[in-house]
Amino acid sequence: MSNFNIGTRVKLADGNEMPIQGLGVYKMTDEQQLINSVKTAYNTGYRLFDTAQMYKNEAAVGQALKELGADRKEIFVTTKIDEENQGYDGVMKSFEESLKKLQLDYVDLLLVHWPIHQHFFETWRAFEQLKAEGLVKSIGTSNYGMLHLEYLKTKANEMPVVDQIENHPYLSQESMLEFNRENNIVTQAWAPLGRGRIFDDPTLVQIANAHQKSTAQVILRWHLQRGNSFIPKSVHENRIVENGSIYDFELTDEEMSLIAGMNKNTRISQEPEMVYEIGHQYPHG
Repeated sequence: MSNFNIGTRVKLADGNEMPIQGLGVYKMTDEQQLINSVKTAYNTGYRLFDTAQMYKNEAAVGQALKELGADRKEIFVTTKIDEENQGYDGVMKSFEESLKKLQLDYVDLLLVHWPIHQHFFETWRAFEQLKAEGLVKSIGTSNYGMLHLEYLKTKANEMPVVDQIENHPYLSQESMLEFNRENNIVTQAWAPLGRGRIFDDPTLVQIANAHQKSTAQVILRWHLQRGNSFIPKSVHENRIVENGSIYDFELTDEEMSLIAGMNKNTRISQEPEMVYEIGHQYPHG
C-alpha cells in the first residue's frame, strides 16, 4: 500500500483506469470558488473530478477544465444522470446537455445518480448505448445496493464497473464492499469524511495524533487501505492539499480494526431503497 500516490489509478472491469482519489464538487455553487478548487486540486495531483446534473455546476467544471488546458487524457471526469432525466430518451437528451456544459467530447464515467423503479432498465440501456457510441468510456451506478445490482444483472449486457456509495467510518458498509469486490465493481466513497461530522471522534483523534496527521487524513487513508476509491469535497485550498497528503504513512492492522469498530450504520443522506420505491429523493435531515 505504501507505494500508492495521488496519481495512482485503479483498473476497472472494462479495462479502463480511474484515479483512486478525486475531487467532489457537491454543493459548490459559486463558479469562481469551484474553478479555484479544481485548479488547486489539479496542481496538487488530483486528476479525477466528480460532478452531477443535480449539482447544477457542470458548466463551471467545464470552464475550470478549459482554463487548466490540461491534456484531456490526463483528466478523468465523472457526471451523473438526475432522477428526472432517467429513461432512455431522458438520458440521451440530458447527457447531450451535460457534454455541452462540460465542453467535452466524452466523459470518462457516467453514473445513474440514484436507483428508481421507473425506467430502471431503459436508463441502463441508454448508458450501454452511450458507451457503444464512445460518448462515455465507462458506466456505473451511484447509491445502488445489492438488490438493485442483482436486479440490474438480470437484463444488463454489461454491468457497472463503479458503484459510488455513501461510505465513512460511521457507515462502513462492509458487506456492500465485499459484494462489489466479488462482482468486479470498484466501490467509490462519497462523503468519505462523513461531511466533517466525525472529525472529533476520540478513536480518530487518537490515531491521528499517533501519526501526526489530521483526522481527515486518517479517514482517507482508511479508505485507501480498504481498496476504495474516494472523492472528498472541499473548497479550502489547504484542505484540498491536506486530503491529497495521505500517501506517506500507513495505518496498522489494529488501527484499521479500531476504525472498523466505529460503524453505527448511520446515513447522512437518503436511504437508497426508499428512493427506489418512491422514485425520487425525499426531504431528510
